[in-house]
Order: sequence, then C-alpha cells, then structure tokens
Amino acid sequence: METPVIIINMKTYHESTGGNGLALAELCQEFFDSGSPIAIAPQQCDLALFAHKFSLPIFSQHVDNVRQGGTTGRMTPEAVKSIGCAGTLINHSEFRITSDDVKALVARCRELGLVSCVCTKDAAESRAYAAFRPDFVAVEPPELIGGDISVTTANPGIVSDSVRMVKSAEPSVKVLCGAGVKTGGDVAKAIELGADGVLLASGVVKAKDRKAVLTDLLGSI
Repeated sequence: METPVIIINMKTYHESTGGNGLALAELCQEFFDSGSPIAIAPQQCDLALFAHKFSLPIFSQHVDNVRQGGTTGRMTPEAVKSIGCAGTLINHSEFRITSDDVKALVARCRELGLVSCVCTKDAAESRAYAAFRPDFVAVEPPELIGGDISVTTANPGIVSDSVRMVKSAEPSVKVLCGAGVKTGGDVAKAIELGADGVLLASGVVKAKDRKAVLTDLLGSI
C-alpha cells in the first residue's frame, strides 16, 4: 500500500451514516482517482456495498478473532476479504482487544492478504505490537481522540518515539499517527516526525466542507 497515506475512519457518526457516508465515500473516490493516497474504513454495515462500488482501498473498522461458523454477529477476516476489502483496523481505542487476539488476527490477515493496521495507545504498545509484523501500527493517544489538538502538537514525542521503537522491533512495519489530526499542517508534521501517514476520523467526517479539508490534508503529502 502506497505511503504516505491517509486512512479515514468513518466510525458510526450521523455524518457517516447512510447517504451521508455514501457521499463521503464518493468524494474520497474522486481524490483517489486523481492519484491521492487515501483509504476509508466505513461503517461495518456498508462494507460490502462500498467494496463493490468503489476502487479505493476499503478497510473494516474491526474484525473478530473467531472462526467461521456458529459465531453470530461477529466479523471474520475471511468475510472481510471475501467481499473485496483491502484491509482492517485492529484494536482501535474504541474497540480494544487482547494482545493474543491482536497477534492471531495479524497472522490471519497476512495469510489472507489483508492489510492490517493495529492501533496502539503509546510508544511502548507500538513496539510490542510491531513484533507481530502488522503492515501498519497507528499510534493514537486515547485522551486526544476526537479533540481539537493534534497529537503532533500535543505530544509529538509519542509519534517520534513510536517510529523509533517500531523500527527497532520490526523495520518493515509502517507507522501512522492519529488523534486530533485535522489540517494539512498536522499531516506534514506527522511525516516530519517519521510517520508514514495518518489515521483520522472527525476532522474529515464532521467537517462542514469535506472537499476543502481533504484538499488541505492530501496537499501536504
């Protein structure tokens, strides 16, 4: 997957539900078609529709470490792969799972050819999960998620430390950062600190002028 990259987690906001989410995905597709490195993680109920409708990379927001079969209500990596998704987030701050499950899911994604993006809360956890060899580690301090101050301003050290510690554990793993990222300046700073891109949500999903925000963000890559 090309880097630097911007991955937009659409979460379950009203602004990303139903037609609102479809409109955002269509806009992101326009940027992708023009050569911008962008991917989206829509609501789980939209995965199959979006994966079939759009050519930009579609990520699941979560997968469960369960086998296919009698596991009602779960989302398996195999199902995500079968509908054409490119990858998945794992262990997001709003859906934390055990270390054992993270390890198992990264391995399953690797076998399936799914891009794995493991979310972490700090540099130490970033290093620990890099050892599982996911494609990406995305460090997001929980206290800054959804806020107005970017991690690159509030705590730039956590980004640079995560990059250093991830590369020391497994050089092939790419590092993203997130939490409060909203502007092109935030993206540029993340890359300056050594990150391979950003994972963000509300800065785009809840923006009044999404096109202007995306133009600013992607213009900094």
